[in-house]
Amino acid sequence: MMNSLTDLDDAGVAAAAARAGADVVRDLYGRRLARIDKGGGDFATEADVAAEKAILGVLRAARPDDAVLGEEGGRQGAAEAARQWLVDPLCGTLDYAVGSMLVAVNVALREGAAAVADPFSGDVFHTDGESAWVRGEGAGQRGDGADQRGDGADQRLIPTSASRLVDVNLDPPFPGAPAFRAVDLLARPAFAEHFRPRVVSTTLALAWVAAGKRAAYVTDGGDLSGSVHFAAGIALCRAAGCVVTGIDGAPVGQGGRGLVAAADAETHRLLMTMVRGQE
Repeated sequence: MMNSLTDLDDAGVAAAAARAGADVVRDLYGRRLARIDKGGGDFATEADVAAEKAILGVLRAARPDDAVLGEEGGRQGAAEAARQWLVDPLCGTLDYAVGSMLVAVNVALREGAAAVADPFSGDVFHTDGESAWVRGEGAGQRGDGADQRGDGADQRLIPTSASRLVDVNLDPPFPGAPAFRAVDLLARPAFAEHFRPRVVSTTLALAWVAAGKRAAYVTDGGDLSGSVHFAAGIALCRAAGCVVTGIDGAPVGQGGRGLVAAADAETHRLLMTMVRGQE
């Protein structure tokens, strides 16, 4: 397998790396795992570390000259490398540690290809930076109605706001407060008129926006364009044709802070009106 990795394009490498991490996350699910304290109530588990190791194995075999920024291992590779991969081996660690299957494995080449793997549905969402696709690998372990096609065929991601479901990240910190707090957004009458809230602590939700399973995703924060947590999901949403800005309306990576990723322009307009407190 490793010999063939060098023949893959960047999107193929991203998907293979995300899939390798997802295999580890799935295999270790349900076990009693040692925790590595990060302070402030945050921690990593053995699964985070092992999944990142598996991802790095793929990236080193496929792109040995590239640098990597991993959530657990930090910066690795040549400091002068022209290309850098951003790796979040297990997004949703706190939930995973107590048995939740709603997690994601994120791999993104900065300003390039990206992939998000769902370890328990088997879906691998991927983009070459121009178009976005999902491949159903058929892990088939989750009992929440997730797609379990398992046919291994790529299907193009088509965003839609038809579900009216909007995922909101309520995890701290809240740098936008008091001007913007996501919990206030949920309390607005206009929000209840147009949308139905969902609260999720994994950036798998961004892949859902790109795939048409969610109408939008909203989070506070700084510049998230280079975040190991968000880069892959942002790349998917952009390639799928979603409207992606910061909560201030500025482009992500060009001054925008936080994130509003919407399936279409009207959904984005409505959410921005609420974020700004105009409705």
